[in-house]
Amino acid sequence: MPPKRRSAGTTHNKEAKTSSSPDLKTSPELSLKKHRDKDADFVALCKSLHVSDLVCERTWKMYKSLQESLNEFAEDEKRLWGASLFAVVTDMDAVSFTVTRVLKAISMNVKQFVALVRKLDINLDTISVKVNSALTRLENKYDVTLALYQRFEKTCKRIFAVFPEPKESEILRTCWTMFLLAKGRTLQMEDDLVISFQLLLCTLELFIKRCPPDLLQPLYQSAISKVQSPVTRTSRRNQKNAKARLVEPEVDVLLLETLCKENNCNIDEVKNVYQTSFSAFLVSLDLPKSPGLPQAASVNQQYEEHYLKSRDIDARLFLDSDETLLVPKVEVVQVERTPKKNMLEEDSMPIPQTPIRAAMTSIQQLRGDLTSRGDRPSTNLATYFKNCTVDPTQNVLKRLETMGPKFSQRFAEAVGPRCITLGKQRFTLGVKLYYKVMEAMLKSEEKRLSVQNFSKLLNDSTFHTSLLACALEVVMATYGESSFKTGGYNHGRSGGDPGEADLCFPWILDVLNLSAFDFYKVIESFIKADATLSKDIVKHLETCENLIMERIAWKTDSPLFELLKQEQEGGSVEQAETPVSFGQPLKHEHTAADLYLSPVRPCLRILPPDSPATPGSQAAPPPPSQPAPQAVGQNPRHPKSNSLSLFYKKLYRLAYTRLKMLCSYLLSSHPELEPIIWTLFQHTLQHKYELMRDRHLDQLMMSAMYAIYKVKSVDLRFKTIVSSYKDMPNTSQETFKHVLITEGNYDSIIIFYNEVFMQRLKTNILQYASTRPPTLSPIPQIPRSPYKFPSSPLRVPGSNNVYISPMKSSRSPGIMTPRSRMLVSIGESFGTPNRFQKINQMVNSSDRSLKRISDHGATPKPLKRLRFDVEGQDEPDGSKSDGDSTLIQRLNDLTSARSRMQEQKMKEDAESRKELH
Repeated sequence: MPPKRRSAGTTHNKEAKTSSSPDLKTSPELSLKKHRDKDADFVALCKSLHVSDLVCERTWKMYKSLQESLNEFAEDEKRLWGASLFAVVTDMDAVSFTVTRVLKAISMNVKQFVALVRKLDINLDTISVKVNSALTRLENKYDVTLALYQRFEKTCKRIFAVFPEPKESEILRTCWTMFLLAKGRTLQMEDDLVISFQLLLCTLELFIKRCPPDLLQPLYQSAISKVQSPVTRTSRRNQKNAKARLVEPEVDVLLLETLCKENNCNIDEVKNVYQTSFSAFLVSLDLPKSPGLPQAASVNQQYEEHYLKSRDIDARLFLDSDETLLVPKVEVVQVERTPKKNMLEEDSMPIPQTPIRAAMTSIQQLRGDLTSRGDRPSTNLATYFKNCTVDPTQNVLKRLETMGPKFSQRFAEAVGPRCITLGKQRFTLGVKLYYKVMEAMLKSEEKRLSVQNFSKLLNDSTFHTSLLACALEVVMATYGESSFKTGGYNHGRSGGDPGEADLCFPWILDVLNLSAFDFYKVIESFIKADATLSKDIVKHLETCENLIMERIAWKTDSPLFELLKQEQEGGSVEQAETPVSFGQPLKHEHTAADLYLSPVRPCLRILPPDSPATPGSQAAPPPPSQPAPQAVGQNPRHPKSNSLSLFYKKLYRLAYTRLKMLCSYLLSSHPELEPIIWTLFQHTLQHKYELMRDRHLDQLMMSAMYAIYKVKSVDLRFKTIVSSYKDMPNTSQETFKHVLITEGNYDSIIIFYNEVFMQRLKTNILQYASTRPPTLSPIPQIPRSPYKFPSSPLRVPGSNNVYISPMKSSRSPGIMTPRSRMLVSIGESFGTPNRFQKINQMVNSSDRSLKRISDHGATPKPLKRLRFDVEGQDEPDGSKSDGDSTLIQRLNDLTSARSRMQEQKMKEDAESRKELH
């Protein structure tokens, strides 16, 4: 299926050879007589790409079916034929051409081609999940290779004294081609940016130490001179004498250290990649004993063979700035930029935040935060373990000892056969983070409950496995190995190539044999316990949480169904979530102890019969290590499950958020239908939750929407709903194309609606057409994210353009404010007095802008920054400041904030002095 995970390439002047390559001619010669009814140019294109008669026939049929909608396409016919051919051969596993070959035949670049193939899906049944998966892999691999080539070009300019055009330099061409060959042979996941970049540094190390010294910049000349005399290129006549020379060291450590330092890359990780994967690759080329530069012709030929076999894009064409690999101009302009630390001058140039720079910075920050942490329990954590009724130390260590090799082996199976050691490094980082967060959680629980014996929690195997899984997920997301490249979905196992493996969530759950419902319990506590997590990692974990609620927790073997069954049959105090609580703000006060020991901990509403219940009163929760008291004189009742209650609260809010977004696309003329659709949707989740088994939340959402449209006689086709749904963030076409109908039988969303949803809910749906419809469910309050970002600038209440940002250490740069804003670091030298005048001007301009808004009676736009207050009001007391008091209030807030920051810093300094003594 194109493109395969292992890539390869060919240069422009060799592209003509692909048409005669035996690797690509997998089908019989096209019969021109059978296709006289088709356009002659179309048949000629099929013949040049060596497709079979069956492929030609099916492609033409697809093209004809699209002709009614051709007015939606600006492209010419030939491009549509090429896109259709790609879709057909991918579906049929009958690929007879490389991606580059078809791009050249129809004169398109990769981005244009991917967009066009996806655009063919006009009727929502043209492009299969399999084709979409192939397009996603192609796009991801192109993006990664583009980032690597741009860094290669930039790095070579710092290495070589005279930097020629890549297409004119044999050394640069051979180096880049050899890297592509190494990446293709070493990695199964060629869109792994970090390991690919480390392989690139290994390749550069080899070429630097083997090329003539006069070509190098002084920095790199000195880096290799302390180890050996640089080897110059030898003629064929002198190659015999060269073989008699001493074999050079396998890796020049000093040179590799220089490369890593210049590129902010960890030397230990790159050395590991060199010694395991890259050295084995060199042996396969018989290069370790060869002192000169690799032979260009040999490397090129081997990559040519690899490229033709993989039928992928020819990444060597980056060297020629080939039109098929051109970067769309809009993407060049939209490069994210990061301001430098303490940037005071408005005209200071920001540092381009390239994908590789962002990845290296994230890794550096993670490793820096864990530098002082060991891979064994700290003294404080060991004390918590010893305070338990049953000491969990040995079980914790044995669990890690068992899971470590398992994780490393599965990591290597997904990434590359020689990457077990890399897996061990990832696991070690995960263990350090696991211990760090566990200690922080226990300190928080000790402060909250005033107890030190957490025996029940710390002897809970599920808690430990979940915490470890979350730590490992953070590590892999930091390295980019678990990023959601398909818009928040990993459908490779269900809808794509079953032979594929990647590390995207929920891969870690499968490795550690952990249920998604158990994993969700730890996410919120994990984020709150580690204040050093970056904003991107927090968003990643929130996406994991949403995926769990949307579909992963609803798999057949999930413990969620057993809990729901107990709630329904066991006479629990209340349902998982009552509709009456929707209007209440979602309080994020649950901890990991609450959720993992639930339902052992009782519902807080149970009070002794002689205790009058006052409004807002709650019984204090017992410590996790103590049994829950049973109220005297009450009938025995099953305790309420905290974990299930919180799950449903979050589920309802997520469900309504997504429904509201979809309604905003479709209900402009029928806004009154939104609460009715929500009522049916909520009823289904609460009373017909079995419909969620092995299905997706959005499938029920779209079905509920269509049902209300039908019963209210609104003319709207299901296709229109699906078309709008595709425009929503974090969606996948598998959601509406691959829906469970009966066990093992999948079909489209409309078949699910007719054969399953409508049959189960017909009576309830028809009630909405009667004169006495069901009572509408209250609308849930949609709270802000409970996760705070300490490194984010906070807006001064009531201000449009005054923000306070905590001071940052030099090793963790972050995006603070746009470059047009002024950064003030409290406690540091500020500069000339005119800067205070600029602040006054900014504040005054804010006053005028607010006054203008008030005069025109317009509603101010919602602010994109976080506010200080909890309830989201403009002022802490809920009032609106106006007139002359606004500036005074802002300055008071600034002074108060500064005082709090200084007090906090004094406390931290005092604590650090205590530790020193």
